[in-house]
Amino acid sequence: MENKARIQKVLSDQGILSRRRTEELIKEGRITVNGRPAQTGHPIDIRKDIVAIDGERIWFQKKKKNYYVMLHKPRGYVTTMSDEKGRRSVADLVADFPVRLYPVGRLDKDSEGLLLMTNDGDFANTLMHPANCIGKTYRVTVRPGATEEQLVKLSSGVVLDDGYTTQPAQVHVLDQQPGRVVLQMTISEGKNRQIRRMCEAVGLEVARLKRTYIGPIKLGMLQPGDYRELTPAELSAIRGYMNKAVNRRQNAEGEKAAAERNGRPAKKAPVKTAAKGRTPLGRR
Repeated sequence: MENKARIQKVLSDQGILSRRRTEELIKEGRITVNGRPAQTGHPIDIRKDIVAIDGERIWFQKKKKNYYVMLHKPRGYVTTMSDEKGRRSVADLVADFPVRLYPVGRLDKDSEGLLLMTNDGDFANTLMHPANCIGKTYRVTVRPGATEEQLVKLSSGVVLDDGYTTQPAQVHVLDQQPGRVVLQMTISEGKNRQIRRMCEAVGLEVARLKRTYIGPIKLGMLQPGDYRELTPAELSAIRGYMNKAVNRRQNAEGEKAAAERNGRPAKKAPVKTAAKGRTPLGRR
């Protein structure tokens, strides 16, 4: 009976390293299998093979239980499991959890709010896959004020400092006072510091940024620094949301491949954009 799997998949499934991070460490020669340098795609059997990172053996869970946790990340914490600069990391906030958890995606140091953590590598990979377009909602306080023109630009897509044009976003004004405006923004991409860069591109300064939703999962009243496991209902909801996203992507890829085989241009999926002069609040 075949019990081997690629080393990237095993370490990801076990919640030890992401697939990308595994590949990076393999290239650096820091992972060994049975005393020899590992190769990308190296098949291993967790019952027999000895895998080590930087000389330290990894002990695999034969019967692994997956955990899914929501954390309210406070400002001032980096979204890593360790930090070479000695900064506080989200790993410190879940250090008392019975198994090692890894963050799904990132929130920059100066941002706060909902961060999912898990030891389920497949779950994390699906949720983070850029082509799946998982929606994330943020409460964004900007200065000095936002004009209709700026809001429409954010809704329609803006050109970032690296030349990338963002997809349309859902933007809604929650509160407006002299010198500050509170927006709710929903995006389905995950570019580095994307919300901040989008606002900067239209001349707005972000004073505070808080993620409130990932798909159907709501941060709610969870306090900064606290965490809890997802309820069965929440887990079912996010899995259903993810499955629909994967199906949309696969259908689009299938249509594109079929169109290319038939020698005609593929149909572009319709994209909802904000009507001029409006800032819609999308459904969750």
